[in-house]
Amino acid sequence: MRSPFLVMLALVLSASALSAQTSPTTTTLTKEERDHAIDYLKETQKEFLASINGVSDAQWKFKAAPERWSIAECSEHIAVAEDTIWKLISEKMMKAPAAPEKRAEVAGKDEMILKMVPDRSHKAKAPEILVPTGRFATKEELIKSFEATRAAEIAYLKDTKDDLRDHFEEHPAFKTLDAYQWFLLNGAHGKRHTLQIEEVKTDANYPKS
Repeated sequence: MRSPFLVMLALVLSASALSAQTSPTTTTLTKEERDHAIDYLKETQKEFLASINGVSDAQWKFKAAPERWSIAECSEHIAVAEDTIWKLISEKMMKAPAAPEKRAEVAGKDEMILKMVPDRSHKAKAPEILVPTGRFATKEELIKSFEATRAAEIAYLKDTKDDLRDHFEEHPAFKTLDAYQWFLLNGAHGKRHTLQIEEVKTDANYPKS
């Protein structure tokens, strides 16, 4: 006859094994997710900086129409949005309680962000907090701010053990997004307005130098 202790031990071990099989193995990023986000942020940073490299002061301030943004304004919008989203992630989202029960709400939105945000055929009005107001005195100051924020994001993504897939914040268009998707959104948003910068350059009145 088996002792009550051995019976109890067997039950505990069985319960532990069942828990291990049914619980998520980890909430940290996979290597593929980590590499993808870092590569995308590096790629979109390179594109943005290339688009404003060598732009003269006249080209920087040129507006195709009073209601259209100049390259300076597009660039300011990128830099300000970059910092705003990074602070949203690091200072709000990741300090809020994890909510893994929301994961189903964000399924498939990685691809949606990467496809839809850079698509310039769909217009959107910038929220007031991100509207350009001349926050940076020079192009160099703007670039320094953008590069510092993007470097902080990439450094965080390289080493973090945080559960980015379990922290969420609402977006006006995409509704619930997890923290990882907000990083992708930052890159995609920069890509969208880098394309806008290239559109400014195609205007017939764009300064030659």
